[in-house]
Amino acid sequence: MTGSEASISEILARLVAVTSFDDVAAHAHEGKRSILNFLATALGSSADPAVAMAMATLAPLGGPPACSVIGRDERLDLLGAAFVNAVSANLLDFDDTHLETIIHPAAPVAAAALALAETHGCSGRDVLTAFILGVDVECRIGSAVSPGHYARGWHITSTCGVFGAAAASGKLLGLPAEKITHALGIAASQSAGLVENLPSAAKNVSVGNAARNGIFAALLAQNGYEAAPRSIEGPLGWARAMGDVLDLERLIRGLGRDWEIAANTYKPYPAGIVFHSVIDGCLKLRTRLAIDAVESVTVSGSPLLLARGDREVRNERDARVSIHHCAAVALLIGAAGVSEFSQDAVFRPDIVAFRKKVRAELDLALPDGASRVIIRLKSGEEFGETVVAARGSLSDPLSDADLEAKLRAALRQSGSPWNGECIIAAVWRLDELADMSSLLRHPRPAVAARGAR
Repeated sequence: MTGSEASISEILARLVAVTSFDDVAAHAHEGKRSILNFLATALGSSADPAVAMAMATLAPLGGPPACSVIGRDERLDLLGAAFVNAVSANLLDFDDTHLETIIHPAAPVAAAALALAETHGCSGRDVLTAFILGVDVECRIGSAVSPGHYARGWHITSTCGVFGAAAASGKLLGLPAEKITHALGIAASQSAGLVENLPSAAKNVSVGNAARNGIFAALLAQNGYEAAPRSIEGPLGWARAMGDVLDLERLIRGLGRDWEIAANTYKPYPAGIVFHSVIDGCLKLRTRLAIDAVESVTVSGSPLLLARGDREVRNERDARVSIHHCAAVALLIGAAGVSEFSQDAVFRPDIVAFRKKVRAELDLALPDGASRVIIRLKSGEEFGETVVAARGSLSDPLSDADLEAKLRAALRQSGSPWNGECIIAAVWRLDELADMSSLLRHPRPAVAARGAR
């Protein structure tokens, strides 16, 4: 499988084609956790205007409305539903994170897998297997080009997510390795997404496209379309065109034995993952001082933290990737939930004023994801807190109960009529479901859902 003659697409396609549920069963629970978190984040965004705009744009362009849009009563065609569900899962910056790459794995892969499962009657075991494989493919490719790929300006969730979506789709369609190879090659020509667009809705468009294009690539391959075998690593292929030299050893290390789903993490706060340590540090410090006595706040961190978060806050998207806003809400309010990153919070006078007290400072000794918060009081006294492993990281993971609570809170926030308890119960028994469509159809009745809350 790792022979020098085989291309990367062929190596990964063989893995996808031959892997069974039994091969990944030890990681099935983590797959369920990832899918539960995906559904929570999508439900939380289901009433967002950006989702409604995407629905209005796509509805007249698509085919028969065969697939569910998570949290809503309307339905869309296969590709449209995959697009919108990936958008909504990524919209609030509340989705999962593969920390090595900063890929948010589930949005493109789960959105593609659930849409295909609903139209093709796939079992829960089929979906779990395909999902775990899709996450493995996208994260291995992402690891092989990190960190330069992201630093160069490519939004890695989108650019690598399309490979994961294509792999998962190929598995669910039952494609042989040869056709999955072509699907991955076709996906390479549909890979796009820019870091520059992170504070705008265009970020979510590329994540939606990753899900939709991944399905499309697999369907084209199923019907005979072909791609160059070295579309990913060839001299004029995906990696080099994007400015990267692939780390092949990292890509194939432990292939088929070590699964990237085991390195997935889940956010307690709807903000960029590198800001979680800032929030944690501020929440800890808040218990030790009087907020009205604060003169200044200095947040130190790696170049990535400052590059992403030392910014002016003009809207809620800016707030989710702002050092200053994260520190302000954690210290002033003592919370960092969806409402603390809403448009109302962005323009709240006391939060606006407090953001001006926060200063970002580079500290090359701190790794990505870590931060140090120093608060100076008007009296001259200083308090500090350094957080290396934030809550939600592999060192301090969210529990199953935390993820369930996250989904329930998302439903309250969005006002969706879907039944959260039905969703939670179905996800935990995913490997027992003969037809995955029941996961997305049985929570829909509004009367039952409202009665459950």
